[in-house]
Amino acid sequence: MAVTTWTYSLHRSDPHIRAGHRHTGVMAIVSTHSDAGSSVLLVEDEPSLAESIKYSLERECCRVVVAGDGELAVQLSQDERPAVIVLDLMLPKLSGLDVCRLIRQESNVPILILTAKDTEADKVAGLELGADDYVTKPFSMRELVSRVRAQLRRAAMTGETPVLTEILRGGPVELDLDRHEATVRGEPVKLTPREFGLLALFLERKGRLLTRDLLISELWGHDYFGDTKTLDVHVKRLRQKIELDPRQPSHLVTVRGLGYRFLDDPRDAA
Repeated sequence: MAVTTWTYSLHRSDPHIRAGHRHTGVMAIVSTHSDAGSSVLLVEDEPSLAESIKYSLERECCRVVVAGDGELAVQLSQDERPAVIVLDLMLPKLSGLDVCRLIRQESNVPILILTAKDTEADKVAGLELGADDYVTKPFSMRELVSRVRAQLRRAAMTGETPVLTEILRGGPVELDLDRHEATVRGEPVKLTPREFGLLALFLERKGRLLTRDLLISELWGHDYFGDTKTLDVHVKRLRQKIELDPRQPSHLVTVRGLGYRFLDDPRDAA
């Protein structure tokens, strides 16, 4: 059962939600959505916005569990095992950035952050901590639902990946697609699902220019609404994990104005 610390009353007309009992100022909320396999943890402390997002998501695609503060979000991420987390950055008790960092230490669940328009630094910080995508406030509910559905599709695809024996190698990197494991110079490296998928794309097409549009389409889908900054942050995180000097990369290099290229041998750049 999902628990939230809010004390406002739910709309009885909402067919997807029913209120449970209250005790010591805590309200229990149980979703009746039938698609229990596609659960989303929504972390938002503004009750009216959270209720609106919850209703829209449950109507369109998935069961929703709500947390009204950062500490509860971490707890529910462990108890509920959601397929996707929608995470506001401005939270009581524990900030959204801290929640993202703590969850990412234990789980590779896709995280979509909600951020205010003027918090560019928080947006980049969230992506660098392991978030997969972001939506800027104010946003349209249609856009948010579309982005969540895209994350759910990719989460399902990851969970249903057939057994493979292929190992991808390039430069100092080795990816075991069966075990979903990565090593760099013989040492294990932890990658988020998005980082793993991005690195696999580069290794499958070593030496080839991969445009930003192509990479975004492959990883986030044709219906992606965001800009290329999300991709650039993920590339930066990969460089920190595979390059000897991330500021002067020799394997994952930028083709200015176009995209990126992965080089087996740095001398190929000449």
